[in-house]
Amino acid sequence: MSQVAAMSHAVEPAESPLTPESWGKLGMWIFLAGDAMSFGGLLAAYGAIRAGSVDWPDPTHVLGINLTAFMTFLLICSSVTMVKALSAIKHGNVKSMRNFLLLTILGGIIFLGLQAYEWTHLMHEKQVLFTTFEGTRHLFGTTFYAITGFHGAHVTGGVIYLTIVLLNGIRGKYSASNYNGVELVGLYWHFVDLIWILVFTFIYLIPNAPKP
Repeated sequence: MSQVAAMSHAVEPAESPLTPESWGKLGMWIFLAGDAMSFGGLLAAYGAIRAGSVDWPDPTHVLGINLTAFMTFLLICSSVTMVKALSAIKHGNVKSMRNFLLLTILGGIIFLGLQAYEWTHLMHEKQVLFTTFEGTRHLFGTTFYAITGFHGAHVTGGVIYLTIVLLNGIRGKYSASNYNGVELVGLYWHFVDLIWILVFTFIYLIPNAPKP
């Protein structure tokens, strides 16, 4: 009887509720949370500087809204292909996963190419420089290039990350029961796309308030 009682009171070793996959997701979410604060700080500083400037150029008159709207649409489409890639590997369709990852990478590369074209056009034709604009010293160029460049660096990192995941997929690393790597890169890519929508809205779309 005492042996049964002792067995009933035996404590089983506790198991961690976090698997290697969930640890990866937790790490990615922590990284994205910190990155979101970085972008939030940049956009807040941009808003404060713009609000305090008396000669801030109207972005809707200076920046290429049509081109940037296409770039935004391109990133949104790349998010769709990323969703399709993850869905494909969850259903065991490795070939479709590879194709959709390739389309996502292509969307990121085209976005970076268009951003390089936009920067070149603004610097040479509209003279949007880092500290000056039409001879008036303020921080329009500096804040524009800092924020869009910071995001462009994230897109570049995302393209490299996606390429590594694609190569792993070609080697047969992922399957219907092992797709954590694809899911993690999807989280990062969706974050990059969401941040761009905010950047596009704050920097490109909001016109200057009418002067009294």
